[in-house]
Amino acid sequence: MINEIDLGHIHSIETCGTVDGPGIRYVIFFQGCPLRCKYCHNPDTWIYDDENCKHLSVEELITDIVKYKNFMLASNGGVTVSGGEPLMQYKFLTSLFKRCKEEFIHTALDTSGFVKLENAVETLKYTDLVMLDIKSFNPKTYKIITSKELAPTINFANYLSENNIKTWIRFVLVPGLSDNEYEIKQLAKYISNLKNIEKVQLLPFHKMGEYKWKNLNIPFTLSNTEPPSEEQILRVKNLFLEENLQVE
Repeated sequence: MINEIDLGHIHSIETCGTVDGPGIRYVIFFQGCPLRCKYCHNPDTWIYDDENCKHLSVEELITDIVKYKNFMLASNGGVTVSGGEPLMQYKFLTSLFKRCKEEFIHTALDTSGFVKLENAVETLKYTDLVMLDIKSFNPKTYKIITSKELAPTINFANYLSENNIKTWIRFVLVPGLSDNEYEIKQLAKYISNLKNIEKVQLLPFHKMGEYKWKNLNIPFTLSNTEPPSEEQILRVKNLFLEENLQVE
């Protein structure tokens, strides 16, 4: 009998990714996400039961993944799961990461951390790197951006620190939305007190996914928002550097 452990709802796959973790990555984009971020560039991954998603087993994925194993090992790369939100399918994800570790393949989880912590604990046992996207440290701003509460993400971040799980923090800088310098200072201070952070990735807002919103007939409220200037990016970068964080 097929169940949620046997089949994953997969949006798409990128076989030679270079921006979602170290080295050359086999990137799997999972279908389904509980957040509704105003700047999301993959709104087509929101609906878990989307009729266009692929239903693949762990072994089907592993069979394809090992074709690229030599490239991944030579570049200190591996498998990254993204989305959507991969932890919506935590049982399937745990099975997949177990098999990756059996193949000695590095595993990375790109997540918002918006999950019941007890659902993520088993998956994290087989996770080498977490790329945690914290949208804002202000609960009000976080809810404006995502339509959800901040607390689960902070609980998740604290668990990663307490268990010394290697983590990169991702922060998307959106003018007029996530660019409040006081809030960014508070986020930087919080991150600096975590013991497991390797670096912060400062990601400038872009509108490359706007066409997807139009195709889905979803209003894109940031159409008139421009990407941050180089000056603004540098100013925000310095806020993280002031807390002795490595930033890229």
